Amino acid sequence: MTLDRFVVSMATLRLISGSIEIAAALYMLKVGQVDKALAINTMLAFVGPTVLILTTAIGLVGMADKLSWAKIIWILMGVTCLLIGILKK
Repeated sequence: MTLDRFVVSMATLRLISGSIEIAAALYMLKVGQVDKALAINTMLAFVGPTVLILTTAIGLVGMADKLSWAKIIWILMGVTCLLIGILKK
């Protein structure tokens, strides 16, 4: 059984993202100060949406031959709504 290169790429990005999150949590524990932990957490706010966009883009490219343009537009609109909900204050 061979793995699809798009699936491997998506999973690799998620593994890297998870590793960054764990490393940041450990660093927060190490510094032990709320202000520095908050700064670390703020930096992580960029990681999540970036990984979401990249993994979705890779998945869409991998499925491009199976999806109509209408479905791709619906997916992109859904991702846009997610990002607005996550990033809007």
